Amino acid sequence: MPRWFRRTTTAVAAAAVLSLTACLPPGGGGGPGPTPTPVPGPAADLSQELTGGNGPFIGTAIPVDLQQAGYVQHEYAAAGTATSYKPVGALRGDGRWNFQTDGTAPYRTRVLVRQPADAARFSGKIVVEWLNVSGGVDADPEWATLHEEIIRSGDIWVGVSAQRLGILGGQILVQVPAPGAENAGKGLKTIDPARYGSLDHPGDGFAFDIFTQVARSLRDGAGIGGLQPEHVIASGQSQSAFAMVTYYNGVQPLTGVFDGFYVLSRGAAGLPIVGPGENADLAGAILGGTTTTFRTDVVAPVMDVQAESDLTSVLGSAKARQPDSDRFRLWEIAGTAHADAHLLGSSGAAIDCGAPINDGPLHVVAKAALRGLTSWLDTGTPPSAAARIDVADGLFPSVRRDTDAIALGGLRTPPVDVPAVALSGEPGPTLSPICLLIGSSRPLPAARLAALYPSRADYVQRYNTSVDAAIAAGFVLAEDRAALTGYARPQLIAG
Repeated sequence: MPRWFRRTTTAVAAAAVLSLTACLPPGGGGGPGPTPTPVPGPAADLSQELTGGNGPFIGTAIPVDLQQAGYVQHEYAAAGTATSYKPVGALRGDGRWNFQTDGTAPYRTRVLVRQPADAARFSGKIVVEWLNVSGGVDADPEWATLHEEIIRSGDIWVGVSAQRLGILGGQILVQVPAPGAENAGKGLKTIDPARYGSLDHPGDGFAFDIFTQVARSLRDGAGIGGLQPEHVIASGQSQSAFAMVTYYNGVQPLTGVFDGFYVLSRGAAGLPIVGPGENADLAGAILGGTTTTFRTDVVAPVMDVQAESDLTSVLGSAKARQPDSDRFRLWEIAGTAHADAHLLGSSGAAIDCGAPINDGPLHVVAKAALRGLTSWLDTGTPPSAAARIDVADGLFPSVRRDTDAIALGGLRTPPVDVPAVALSGEPGPTLSPICLLIGSSRPLPAARLAALYPSRADYVQRYNTSVDAAIAAGFVLAEDRAALTGYARPQLIAG
């Protein structure tokens, strides 16, 4: 039995960081290429800006100076009456799910908007993030990963408090021992009642329609100063990526409201549909949810980015692999982890897993994936195809590795092809839910480095050649050359 599974079984329940269809063509109809046609329906009221209290609250370890970036931030209450869904028939493994509407309930949640201060800079694209609640508060991991690309492109980012836990609190799935942890599990109403006391959430069964209604409002220019978007992209990471799976397979065919989907670190299943007043059972999805691919009959394209550790550890996404197509791309990035040193930021200093946290360039590749998706929407040309990581199948799948314990196959970057450090999705020896997600970085022995590189100059030359190859392949943006070069470790090479 693999080491990760022995440790995971004790902590898996807390370890994740997520009729009518016969009358409507999937995603608005058409074949590959056309933009989905949104189905008319209720939209969220975004007319009231939230003020007072301690200002906008968001769980993030990567603060961004929006003013310096030429961006402004506004926070709104999103209100309306949401509909829940229920599946009709089995949740099939090919993702062709049939949802029908169920109950209704009022809601009042929050929406956070970051957009160019100069409207002329607006790219025409909105990235709508389903905020992640696995750490017990609303967090913006997609923004943390992608903000440099969002800002330089002039995109608008919108974070939606889609789930009940973010508003009303609930069980903490992943405890992070870092400043701010005292707010975990409380919900916005308790964290800052002066600002958020009026908010209320009917339960995660209604979250999918809340997300839809916010997107409809954004399409109409609400909350963004009347701007008219060309493309609205749904995005979610970890637990929120589970939600993207459920949304794409069951809800997008009914609404057609999103033009594309950016999915980062999904598991093998979707986020479960739950009853009124309930929080989603993510642990149940991990342990017993239906393994599913993304359906292939929906117009909106999917860009699916997976860290190495997502494939075989807690999330087990290797079970839900599917071929690339004219509306699906999968990038599996060797040497990366679900949560890494970049995403954790200053919080990483408080986490001891018995080995240094993975310090791979996942966010560098992820930015290229977002550029690839937006170009796909503009031109109809999909992003580059990437090789899959080499996984040994079986009851407990495992990543195949070379003699340096670096993953074989997958989307390659210079730190894994010209290694000075063994970057891995495999965690350190310490047992904890967060440690199962953050992988490891282990410097190669001096003797091994000497065998690999006759000189420091040789290492630098080979690393720079690998940088050129990654950019030429479309897996890294030319604008991020310096960022990728920053992952070189010439100081570890003798002479």
